[in-house]
Amino acid sequence: MRFRSGTDIGLKREENQDAVRCEYFGHNILAAVCDGMGGERAGKEASSLAIDEFFQHFSEGYSENLGDEEIRNLLITSMSAANTVIYTRARLDFKNFGMGTTCVAAYVTPGTAYIVNVGDSRAYLIADNGLHRITTDHNVSTLLYEQGKITEEEIDNHPQRHMLVRAVGVEKTVAADTFTLDYEDKISLLLCSDGLSGYCSDDEIYDVIAKVPFDDVAQELINLALNKGGRDNVTVAVIAD
Repeated sequence: MRFRSGTDIGLKREENQDAVRCEYFGHNILAAVCDGMGGERAGKEASSLAIDEFFQHFSEGYSENLGDEEIRNLLITSMSAANTVIYTRARLDFKNFGMGTTCVAAYVTPGTAYIVNVGDSRAYLIADNGLHRITTDHNVSTLLYEQGKITEEEIDNHPQRHMLVRAVGVEKTVAADTFTLDYEDKISLLLCSDGLSGYCSDDEIYDVIAKVPFDDVAQELINLALNKGGRDNVTVAVIAD
């Protein structure tokens, strides 16, 4: 099992408020991508805090003998721990008011992948026939679609598509979505911030993944976003066995 990851400030932003981290736990992999938000340096701090706290909490609760439900619960409590740290930090310093971050994470073992997410950073399954999105964006345009107020075709171009309705650290508690994927032979996953998914189509992303060597895939996905204008920070993590 292997991974490649990368992050880039892009061509328009003054600061990279994204964060990415991947680590081995035995033969398994834990990976996370965060996209921070907030004034001044608050977004950068939020994503960094979230990554650090998420991995620390997961590490403290991890053992090789955890079952499916125990792993799922550990991912949820790790997200909650990150939420608490950011929420508390924001209230200790008025400069950090409104700070928060998205977070999408995957814990991948031989046979099962566990996904957890809050916000609009995404997880995709990379299949032989293309990308299949696993997560649901927690933003206004998706909420309006679920309420029947806009069509599916209007989601990606809606003016409020970047406005989050759920983020890590904004409220005292946070509800995370979880997904469990069982597989037999092999699995490949992409985690990314909206600096990639917001400006590149699924087909464009898949075309890069299908054509480039695995060692180059993270940088080539970043290059794809940069070639499309690089209007946001862009961050990716790719896991494959």
